[in-house]
Amino acid sequence: MSETLFHFDKRVNRIARKNRKLARGHVNFIDRTGVIRQRPRRGLTGVPLRGLLTIGLGFVGFKGLLIAHQGPVQYEDKLALLAEGTIFEQGAAWAMQIEPVSQAVARFIAPLLM
Repeated sequence: MSETLFHFDKRVNRIARKNRKLARGHVNFIDRTGVIRQRPRRGLTGVPLRGLLTIGLGFVGFKGLLIAHQGPVQYEDKLALLAEGTIFEQGAAWAMQIEPVSQAVARFIAPLLM
């Protein structure tokens, strides 16, 4: 009797798990026998590409704004000071260094700040 109950519980858990997956989205298809069935949609990686792109563009825009506001020489001086600090500050200095994209953004923003 307990073995029958174990198999029943196992089947109920499997059906509940499939229903949870189907609730997040499904695709209908016709199998070999002609029966319409539902298959859960594949999950995404969980990391939204659009969100990462927005964060990256915001970061480059912020760096460009800082470079345009302070000027490249003063910005480099502050980065050199930051690079002498703790390991966290050194990482921030590496991330905030001037690269061609943020330099182009700074050249675009500089006339708007005047």
